[in-house]
Amino acid sequence: MSILLLLICLPFALIGTALAFGWLRTRMLARRGAALVPQAGEVKPVTGGTIHYVEAGDPAKQTLVLIHGLAGQLQHFTYALVDRLAQDHHVIALDRPGCGYSTRDGAALAGLPEQARMIGEFLDAKGVKDPVLVGHSLGGAIALAMALDRPRKVAGLALICPLTHHMAGPPAVFRPLEIRNERLRHLIGLTIAVPMANWTAEQTLTQVFAPENFPEDFLDRAGGALGLRPQAFVTASEDVVGADASIAAQAQRYRELDVPGAILFGAEDAVLLPTQHGVPMKKFGLRCELLPGRGHMLPITAPDECEEFIRGVSISTRVPATLRG
Repeated sequence: MSILLLLICLPFALIGTALAFGWLRTRMLARRGAALVPQAGEVKPVTGGTIHYVEAGDPAKQTLVLIHGLAGQLQHFTYALVDRLAQDHHVIALDRPGCGYSTRDGAALAGLPEQARMIGEFLDAKGVKDPVLVGHSLGGAIALAMALDRPRKVAGLALICPLTHHMAGPPAVFRPLEIRNERLRHLIGLTIAVPMANWTAEQTLTQVFAPENFPEDFLDRAGGALGLRPQAFVTASEDVVGADASIAAQAQRYRELDVPGAILFGAEDAVLLPTQHGVPMKKFGLRCELLPGRGHMLPITAPDECEEFIRGVSISTRVPATLRG
């Protein structure tokens, strides 16, 4: 009987040991990530959480609000674009709710309308008027949500490789994030997700940046090390589920768009197809430009082209949103 009991209990003991090891490893990697990428800016409270942001340039000039994508942080923009744009713009780069050093109170705030509301509340609290919203990837979907929900407060949209329409499933590289059970999501985040992310980092970055190469300083200068924290996994998983639940309804509203702007896509984007998420937006008033040979991570790999694109949108939307129409 004792041998039988041992055989029954052994798998559970092994699983428990593996989870305990994963938890310890996760804590170590999380500390390393926070040390590599410390808090860069200020934090402002909003309903349901806080927004961490950095600010540059003259507040009297046109404001650009830079909103990063899935599993990202504001360093995707400070990497190359913020200092350039701040020469003649007022620039705010922020961590989306729950990302980087921003927070949100739970998974219910992961949907596009809620993230848009939180960022909008932050901008109102800052006294920002008539910004051009620069959204990359998932940040593009949130910028669109803001334009739909508060069109009189948005001067323009400069969307870079944005998510715009519903997909049958998340991009292959992000499929492991599609966890719909909240308890399971947190358990995985606290134990095995971070060690696995550390182990597969090179492979993941290769897929996200394809066909271009990812920079060697991505972990520190681009903030990638912040992904080595349990909350980063939990937030990204919530974002995948939240976007899936809200993007179809948002797409039904695009005919209401009353904010000028444009879209820039890498023609070889392996994460979001420009034919699905860029070209179809032309009928809603957003022209779409394609960069041959470029992939998904344009703010990092193509800063010259992104700067020119953003400046072009800013120049074309000089009339304050509050005065249009």
